Amino acid sequence: MTETGFTTMAGARAEGEAPVIGVGMLGYAFMGKAHTNAFKKIPYMMYPPPAIPRLVGICGRSQAATAEAARRYGYENAYTDWRAMLDNPDVQLFDNGGPNDVHAEPCIAAAQAGKHILCEKPLARTAEEAKTMLDAVNQAGVKHMVAFNYRFVPAVRQIRNLIDSGALGKIYHFRAVYLQEWIMPHYNTPMIWRLDKKVAGSGALGDLGAHIIDLAHYLVGGIKSVGAMTRTFIEERPLGDGQGMGKVDVDDAFVSVIEFENGALGTLEATRFAAGRKNHEVLEINAEKGSVRFSLEQFNELQVFWIDDAPKETQGFHQVLVSEGYHPWWENWWPHGHMIGWEHTFVHEITHLLDAIVHNGEVAPHGATFLDGYRAAVVCDAILESARTRRQVDVTY
Repeated sequence: MTETGFTTMAGARAEGEAPVIGVGMLGYAFMGKAHTNAFKKIPYMMYPPPAIPRLVGICGRSQAATAEAARRYGYENAYTDWRAMLDNPDVQLFDNGGPNDVHAEPCIAAAQAGKHILCEKPLARTAEEAKTMLDAVNQAGVKHMVAFNYRFVPAVRQIRNLIDSGALGKIYHFRAVYLQEWIMPHYNTPMIWRLDKKVAGSGALGDLGAHIIDLAHYLVGGIKSVGAMTRTFIEERPLGDGQGMGKVDVDDAFVSVIEFENGALGTLEATRFAAGRKNHEVLEINAEKGSVRFSLEQFNELQVFWIDDAPKETQGFHQVLVSEGYHPWWENWWPHGHMIGWEHTFVHEITHLLDAIVHNGEVAPHGATFLDGYRAAVVCDAILESARTRRQVDVTY
């Protein structure tokens, strides 16, 4: 970093200098690792970058573990108090990758301190809590994004482009599932924070369902009403260290029927009890002029059916490889046919946020703002209310 706070970029395509954005990260585990990987890739892969991320500080509960994370990832400072990290004037972007119960207070404090914010999903444990966060960023006027990273899969953005262009016509159906298996009995998973309502807010619903709820909003539109059921298959788990058993008070799975404001019908399902499914997210849209299907495990592909695409005897679903240079974000990566994957969604997502910060642009509609995070939380609450009362629930944002 130079005295002017700018760093010079090298290469024929770069013109001038890219501003430096100081990053303060809360959390060093799964999402801390994924986000840090993106911050480090942006300067040389999203070239020329809108900004150069400077890894100013990382924060966690354990001093030893946080110091090791800072050393491993390349952060300048290690903190055990997020307040102290936010007091550092070099932190301009606060990246909250902590558990769900530490989303609201630090993000609100960051907004009040004038920091831009990236917060992991779900934005909050409840819609009421999410609303306090939305109010804070709106009042502060900072840029804000929820890390619904699947909006930044090239194939998913291509679906959005097809919808926006009118190529699919009127949408009739949206269906999505998100299936994992990692807390099934054979894993002997103990009582962790994701199984505790006080910390997590909900179970598979907030962890996995929030993703497909957000994609329903992003691709189809507002949700008008929901009907749902939830289930907790294992109600007690060991606390560890011989401390006995703890009560699981969140959902292990949910299924929901949804009605969209535009008249489309949909289904949503998420579980962490689907044997053999590691990270199985699939969505399908059926529309007036065709259908499109996406699977996260076939990250660079779409299955597409066009009604008028071919003679009737040769019609059928066909595979589209979303890796051409003209597809979303591909100009920054490899020659067509050389695949990218899950980690690259964070590169795209954070680049989008940095660009909005530097150029005072809008995060929406392609990035998920705190408004989108709040809307997803409203639907999550409605699903839980429907399951509790066993009736259809109207959604009011």
